[in-house]
Amino acid sequence: MQTSRTFYKNLRRLIDETPVAVATVVAVRGSVPREVGAKMIIHPLGQHHGTVGGGCGEAEVIRAGLNVIETGQPQIVKVDLTEDVSMDSMGVCGGIMDVYVERWPQ
Repeated sequence: MQTSRTFYKNLRRLIDETPVAVATVVAVRGSVPREVGAKMIIHPLGQHHGTVGGGCGEAEVIRAGLNVIETGQPQIVKVDLTEDVSMDSMGVCGGIMDVYVERWPQ
C-alpha cells in the first residue's frame, strides 16, 4: 500500500497537469476490502493511484470520478458488496462502503 506521503506527492504532481478526482472511503458496514480513510486518485486519462477495493466496486467509483472531474460536483458512491457470489461478480465481501468522490483542485 502507498503511504500518505506518496499519495499526496502523486496528487500534487497530477493536479499540476489536470483536474483529478479523489475517492475516499468514508463509511463501512460489514466485511469490506478497505478501511475508512482509504484513498484513490482518479485521473481522466486512466492514470489511477491507490485503491478503494478493486473489482466491480472500484470500477463504479472510477466512473463516478470521471463524472466528478467533468461536472465538479462531488458525490457519494455506495459500493454494495453483498451480492451472491457468481462468475459475474468479483470482490463480493459481504459489506457496504460509502466512498466520497471530489474533484481536485476544486
